[in-house]
Amino acid sequence: MVEVTKNKAGRREWIGLAVLTLPALLASMDLSVLFMAVPWLSADLEPTGTQLLWIMDIYGFFIAGLLITMGTLGDRMGRRKLLMIGAVAFGAASLMAAYSTSAEMLIVARALLGIGGATLAPSTLALIRNMFHDDAERRTAVAIWTGAFSAGFPLGSIIGGLLVEQFWWGSVFLINIPVMVMLLVLAPMLLPEYKDPRPGRFDLIGAVLAMAAVLLVIWALKEFAEYGWDVLPAIAMAIGSILGYLFVRRQRSRPDPLLDVGLFRYPAFSASIGANLVLILASAGVGMLVVQHMQLVMDYRPVTAALWMLPMVAVMMVGISLGTMAVRWIRPGVVVGAGLAFGAVGFALLTRLDADDSIAALIGGYSVMGFGMGTALSMAYNMVIATAPAENAGAAAAVNETGSELGGALGIATLGSLAAAVYTDEVRDALPRDISAEAADTATGTLGGAVAVAEELPPELAETMVAGARDAFVHGLNMSAVFGAALLGVAAVVVTLLLRKVPLPSTSE
Repeated sequence: MVEVTKNKAGRREWIGLAVLTLPALLASMDLSVLFMAVPWLSADLEPTGTQLLWIMDIYGFFIAGLLITMGTLGDRMGRRKLLMIGAVAFGAASLMAAYSTSAEMLIVARALLGIGGATLAPSTLALIRNMFHDDAERRTAVAIWTGAFSAGFPLGSIIGGLLVEQFWWGSVFLINIPVMVMLLVLAPMLLPEYKDPRPGRFDLIGAVLAMAAVLLVIWALKEFAEYGWDVLPAIAMAIGSILGYLFVRRQRSRPDPLLDVGLFRYPAFSASIGANLVLILASAGVGMLVVQHMQLVMDYRPVTAALWMLPMVAVMMVGISLGTMAVRWIRPGVVVGAGLAFGAVGFALLTRLDADDSIAALIGGYSVMGFGMGTALSMAYNMVIATAPAENAGAAAAVNETGSELGGALGIATLGSLAAAVYTDEVRDALPRDISAEAADTATGTLGGAVAVAEELPPELAETMVAGARDAFVHGLNMSAVFGAALLGVAAVVVTLLLRKVPLPSTSE
């Protein structure tokens, strides 16, 4: 394959890339940074169960709902300008969250953080399109950005746990502020400004439709994952789907659409979005179960479990690097397909996991999946922003990130529900016959519930019950891994076929 060489990036661009990766890293970290802080936060603010759920989830909801709007807004008003506005909002909301004095105040702060975070990821990725015109350099830059954004979620849990143990729960937000200040100082010096020279009118109705559709669908998926089937989330899913259809129909008919849905006609764009969604779907669902396995089956402390995620992150970085280099000689579609296939192999290894296996067996399979994920994601991200016209790069990046949010919610809903169904079905056989109906309901709900019930039983019965519950949980993980392996295996074949004739796109300004 012939490289398309244009203006080489200089020192300013590479230093600017370092500046861009930090807000992307923080936006991703804030999805998980509160995981370890919940006990301290709950003791201090005393939120209700519903309030605690909103504290944890509202950040991701607002990011998902606003990504397309913010990506398009950056294309129109200026990507650097929007990034700096977002940095101010993100920093101010972080300060408000750190010193929240009530659950309601923290919910509002997390919502404002989501609004600020929605400006960071698409703006940073789209600016890479303007800064790196040489194909090979842009691939490297996207790989670095992908590595930072992908590492943010596991690192958020680790850093949050360390900060909470040393300081107080609000400290997990204060780390955002110096980075945002640095971004405000360095962005005008290092980052170019870019906006669509002919933006047309901003489609406010389309923005509302997009936000409402994504928010309703993701909320419904999270409700299904947590509580099972219910009427209210089903109605929300139906309304969200209708609004999504109306959004697409509106974009097709407008001369200046919020999102050019015609981009999906390009195999490089649509297949890359699909590969990203499938990878996140599979990894998010099984990743949640892997962390629970370490805590509830292997009895690891939360921070210890989070630290055991680092090998997976390290192997993912290796996959990103190799995938980026491989496209010098191999078509990008083959690289993405191979990454999906490696992910399927990782899931296949997890189908053989047993409750008595060591941490090496668990992390081994999970790391193989991470290697494949890294190999595919970087190239998929690159093709998304390279295929879109320069004036729509922000919107294209936003669609990709929205796909990630949908994939994460779908993964937790589908794979989590599958694992829970297997667990509930099998754990009944491990329950003592003379426990109360209330205790049986608690034990069949979650493995944590079974462990809590076992603490009230005689030692012999408790040991047998916990062993049976752990076996049932691992069988649920095994079945979810079977689903993940099959999904990624099919996706590997489909993506390779769709992209078999697509060379690495060149960028034209």
